[in-house]
Amino acid sequence: MTQPTPCYHCALPVPAGRAFTAVVLGQPRAFCCPGCQAVAESIVAGGLEHYYQHRSDNSANPQALPRQLQDELALYDRSDVQQRFVRHEGELAEATLLVEGVSCAACGWLIDKHLRNLPGVAEARLNLSNHRLLLSWDDRQLPLSQVLAALRRIGYVAHPYQPDQAAEQLSRENRSALRRLGVAGLLWFQAMMATMATWPEFNMDLSAELHTILRWVALFLTIPIVFYSCAPFFKGAARDLRTRHLTMDLSVSLAIALAFGAGIWTAVTGSGELYFDTVGMFALFLLTGRYLERRARERTAAATAQLVNLLPASCLRVDAQGRSERILLSELRCGDSVQVLPGSVIPADGRIVQGRSSVDESLLTGEYLPQPRQVGDQVTGGTLNVESALHVQVQALGQDSRLSAIVRLLERAQTEKPRLAQIADRASQVFLLCSLLAAVAIGVWWWQVEPQRAFWIVLAMLVATCPCALSLATPTALTAATGTLHKLGLLVTRGHVLEGLNQIDTVIFDKTGTLTEGRLTLRSIRPLGRATADTCLAWAAALENRSEHPIARAFGQVATPADGVLAVPGLGLEGEVGGQRLRIGQASFVCALSGTPPPAIPEPRGQWLLLGDRRGPLAWFGLDDRLREDAPALLAACKAFGWRTVLLSGDSSPMVGEVAAQLGIDEAAGGLRPDDKLARLKALQQAGHKVLMLGDGVNDVPVLAAADISIAMGSATDLAKTCADAVLLSNRLQALVQTVSLARRTRRIIIENLLWASLYNGLMLPFAALGWITPVWAAVGMSVSSLVVVLNALRLTRMPAAAPALAASAPTPARNLPCPPSM
Repeated sequence: MTQPTPCYHCALPVPAGRAFTAVVLGQPRAFCCPGCQAVAESIVAGGLEHYYQHRSDNSANPQALPRQLQDELALYDRSDVQQRFVRHEGELAEATLLVEGVSCAACGWLIDKHLRNLPGVAEARLNLSNHRLLLSWDDRQLPLSQVLAALRRIGYVAHPYQPDQAAEQLSRENRSALRRLGVAGLLWFQAMMATMATWPEFNMDLSAELHTILRWVALFLTIPIVFYSCAPFFKGAARDLRTRHLTMDLSVSLAIALAFGAGIWTAVTGSGELYFDTVGMFALFLLTGRYLERRARERTAAATAQLVNLLPASCLRVDAQGRSERILLSELRCGDSVQVLPGSVIPADGRIVQGRSSVDESLLTGEYLPQPRQVGDQVTGGTLNVESALHVQVQALGQDSRLSAIVRLLERAQTEKPRLAQIADRASQVFLLCSLLAAVAIGVWWWQVEPQRAFWIVLAMLVATCPCALSLATPTALTAATGTLHKLGLLVTRGHVLEGLNQIDTVIFDKTGTLTEGRLTLRSIRPLGRATADTCLAWAAALENRSEHPIARAFGQVATPADGVLAVPGLGLEGEVGGQRLRIGQASFVCALSGTPPPAIPEPRGQWLLLGDRRGPLAWFGLDDRLREDAPALLAACKAFGWRTVLLSGDSSPMVGEVAAQLGIDEAAGGLRPDDKLARLKALQQAGHKVLMLGDGVNDVPVLAAADISIAMGSATDLAKTCADAVLLSNRLQALVQTVSLARRTRRIIIENLLWASLYNGLMLPFAALGWITPVWAAVGMSVSSLVVVLNALRLTRMPAAAPALAASAPTPARNLPCPPSM
């Protein structure tokens, strides 16, 4: 079969017979749709066709971008709206916009060039790393709505960037932590060189004057490390003393303060050892761990803000006379009536008072098929109206909405998460308390026996028993393992994943987009006698090309869509193709056109659409959501591990039971909302099970956050990825099998590291207490201990072997799911 020609703009396939062409770079180019053709012609007309020479990735298809109405864009020209994000510097206005659809550096070049050619635009600079556009323009000469419209004409959607306050605060803290880490790393290296130069082993001929200079240089280099980089440790230690809660901050602060004090004494008197390099090393190791922890918290805060952003910025409010006016969402009140156009997001929870349509409720259920809704039915804010206009009476806003309820479920689940952290905290408190009491007791004893050695012995004990190796034992192993997993296509975002996988005994799967591909495909065509399969497919595609329903994507695109297409929500489509009146959809709806009885469905599996005309039915079209090819192998591996398998889906169709039967899943339930899934998860956990959750939708977010281990598919929503403990970037389910194997190796190496670190601390503490180890050698021993831990962890960088014969042992599906026919 010949490969279809790719669209020159977005690289999507150009169906046979497509007539959309334009001359770009001196040659005629083929495009998949009028949108891509219009964008290309606009780029060429603006003298910017060199964009296609510079780009490194294909552009977004304009038909896939959110459609903005002109009156919605005009809202951004209101002074009360601009007050929140527009700044004025003299005669120019400045704003930061977030641009959607940017895929490569050529996109940035195109946007900058196109906007700078507009009258009144003084500056336009796009940051490719975060897709934020800094715009400076004369708003008296050029309204902001015209700038946004100009971006839309070249295929990009922009809206004001307004960061969430909590996420912005964490971002500021993250930048501060990164600066502290940079200062510690840079100055520690310099202080270490100055300190080592004073050692007799490195320079036997160092003059007394130069020796003194190097001591003071090391002191001045260490001062910023102690008083700037290590300030969080001292603040934490002060807080712990006030609250009588012992943490590592107290031990670390004592070691840093005593080592720094000893270094000052040596720098002033010239007797003793310099410990400025030890101070810098402490700071560098510990600040690195704190920085990584802060980044994880930053991702968590961004998750909730992203969920709230699913609501539209504006809506159409309908007054008592039936006139519609576009207003900001913040101006909407309970009891108001809003008009929701096809393709628009429903702005608030409410009840339909006029109209009939289909609503995409994947926000709540994760299912791709829109559900029919009519007068009297309830709809939820954040869901998508698919087919025809609706009038909705607002019943819930803000904290009372279902979307806010999902946010609360997410926050509650996240607060219940860190059980392992609490256990580790208690263990570290016991260890630190014992170490500090031992240091005090030994220091008192040595003060009575040999006072001149007491301080150095206490310092050696604090340095030798400072839990660097203990603190590195787990993170280094997890870092090496997560790097290996990234090569397999699994991105681990939280450190407890590999450790927790060893305790899992139950795995929960979502269906759509997880075990299945998450999109309908045309599986088979069953002609009923009067026309060939190819002819029926061409007629059906002509009808479906006028629809925005997800089912329409399974039929591809045609050069000549049907005329006069009428969508009947929940039933199907009617239109004319070549003068022939056709219907496609439910059997009763189609057969009503000819007055004939509906034919029998060929088989119960999947979804079937009937095509017919005035004379009778023409053909059945079978559509299905195909299983992923490696789903059977994954289920076989779960059985081999002894895991209990559960399928929880928002889909209420018989497909849930069919998928469970095909894959041999132990338990399955459909038609579940997020709170239902969370309740089932909690029931399993209360029964003592350790649960792994694998999902991909916003509706899975509370369960992903509450599960002991959660993994989101690479094709999942951004919010699901953010809330999951790991993301399967490759979408290969087989990688999960190798992940479990690596998790077991990681657990073994973590135990080895902890045993070594405990043995080191257990031996060094009595040696230091007896005065056999000086603070210098204690610092060296601590470094060697840390190095051993790191080298042992690096063994995890080797790729794990695939589980043997899993594919061969995978159960054969009960029914074959063939690929869709060629279009």
